Amino acid sequence: MKSDLAQKYVIEVEKVVTKFDDTVIHDGLSMRIKRGEIFAILGESGAGKSVLLKEIIMLMKPHSGTIRVLGHDIEKIGYAQKQELNRSWGVLFQFGALFTSLTVAENIALQLKEYTNIPAYLREQIVREKLNMVGLPIRAASLYPSELSGGMIKRAALARALAIEPKLLFLDEPTSGLDPIGARAFDRLIVELRSILDISVVMITHDLDSIFSIVDSMAVLADKKVVAQGSLKEVLHSTHPFVERFFKNEYISKRFMGKISASECRED
Repeated sequence: MKSDLAQKYVIEVEKVVTKFDDTVIHDGLSMRIKRGEIFAILGESGAGKSVLLKEIIMLMKPHSGTIRVLGHDIEKIGYAQKQELNRSWGVLFQFGALFTSLTVAENIALQLKEYTNIPAYLREQIVREKLNMVGLPIRAASLYPSELSGGMIKRAALARALAIEPKLLFLDEPTSGLDPIGARAFDRLIVELRSILDISVVMITHDLDSIFSIVDSMAVLADKKVVAQGSLKEVLHSTHPFVERFFKNEYISKRFMGKISASECRED
């Protein structure tokens, strides 16, 4: 039986060190992500956000430290357990990463073919369900990525990420390249999917509208570590220079602070 801690946190990163030759990317980085929340990873360019994501989903190995996903220390489990854990998450990469030689339907069905023995007619049914879930018309199933708009590519890639009913959804800059209307529609979709599917969402983002409207908590990476973590209120209290540059300039204050209630802004 999993510990209460494992039940509370879907991801635990402890004292992770990441190096590329003599270049240190992370130096004792730690953070925890609670079950059921929409969690954002923020940071300046070169802070290692995408590297951290790749380490969590086992595409890269840190130099040292511990990463636990759904209660499993990913360095201490065998091949079969890693394959099982891989089926517990879906990933939306920044530019969709759809296979250009496959139709949308074939892209979505790929993991179903790889990880399950579901017959073809059921795969087709699941593809239709996922297209509907992400707001794409059924006709999109027969289209190739080159025939899709930027927003449709994001939604098709999201449908693929959701194909095997994941417990975790990882999103790398999900609204980048979208116009403001499309970006906000994508945000609403993420919130709806979190509620409907009871999943935990981890997203790398620089989109301040997303951060202020749909994110439950966040970690800010700078100086090779997490320099602020928690709710928006808690992070806004940070005096770290990068946090202040990112959040506390006059434009952000005027545009967004009205979205935070007086009680939220009040000092504890």
